[in-house]
Amino acid sequence: MKIEENYPLERHNTFRLPVKTRWFMEYGNEEELEKILRDEYFQECGSLHIGGGSNLLFLNDVNGIVLHSQIKGMAVTEETDDYVLLRVGAAEMWDDVVACTVANGWSGIENLSLIPGEAGAAAVQNIGAYGTEIKNVLVKAEAYNQLTFEKRLFTNAECEYAYRYSYFKNEHNDPHIITHITLRLSKRPTVSPAAVRETVISRRRDKLPDPAVLGNAGSFFMNPVISPVQFEKLKEKHPAMLSYPAAEGKVKLSAAWLIEQCGFKGKRYGEVGIYEKHALILVNFGGATGNEIALLAESIRMEVENRFGIGLTPEVRYV
Repeated sequence: MKIEENYPLERHNTFRLPVKTRWFMEYGNEEELEKILRDEYFQECGSLHIGGGSNLLFLNDVNGIVLHSQIKGMAVTEETDDYVLLRVGAAEMWDDVVACTVANGWSGIENLSLIPGEAGAAAVQNIGAYGTEIKNVLVKAEAYNQLTFEKRLFTNAECEYAYRYSYFKNEHNDPHIITHITLRLSKRPTVSPAAVRETVISRRRDKLPDPAVLGNAGSFFMNPVISPVQFEKLKEKHPAMLSYPAAEGKVKLSAAWLIEQCGFKGKRYGEVGIYEKHALILVNFGGATGNEIALLAESIRMEVENRFGIGLTPEVRYV
């Protein structure tokens, strides 16, 4: 177990913001996590559990506890001629998990290649790309209730997955910390997982900035989902508007297209800006604060709403 005071978080958030936390606690197994959760001081303090920090925007230093997992490991728990069940520690880097499955010839998550962050957070966010979401392969998630300290196994259905949503993101539910996830992967791929991974990596590198080079948190806003009636009205005014089918007969719009139409793509405002190749990516050119990034995001949100009557919801979590 690692406990440090006034700990810098710059390498724990992909915006590379130089914030600190009053206390930083890192656990290496479930026993250490349970010990932390039961500690009276921990219970009295405000706490934030983080993964790789690829979906966080720190507006200030954290006057409390930041908790981080170091539970790693990947192991096959069941195997047939058709599939394997792979149990993954929450602290495994997600792309390392994808690389492992592809190296073994297993398919199911190759479309999610090169997405930053850790496996536990990937399950919380229900990450998705190129027609695949983690909900398509997740069998169960092992988690600890932060209020009752009890361990619970969540089935796929109990995770309540939807677009960029899960049970774990609902503030009305008891807070849970995921320690392991189990994925079902096919041993009979219809196309080469390695070829798909190579293509996805090439596309992502071509249009998305590397957080290690240019601070960013990936897509800042979620793609808005609207009713068919609302879409038809917008389509009359904006015939070139991009759209995709969504669940329950609704229509998903391209947030990137909406932002680009408002003229933000490639613009720079001091040390913050919008990536030149993708309008959904807000970037820290170096030296920006979380508040400056938040102000730019709000300007974008207001302009899109004024022009299209569409409200954008941040995918990034403000801290």
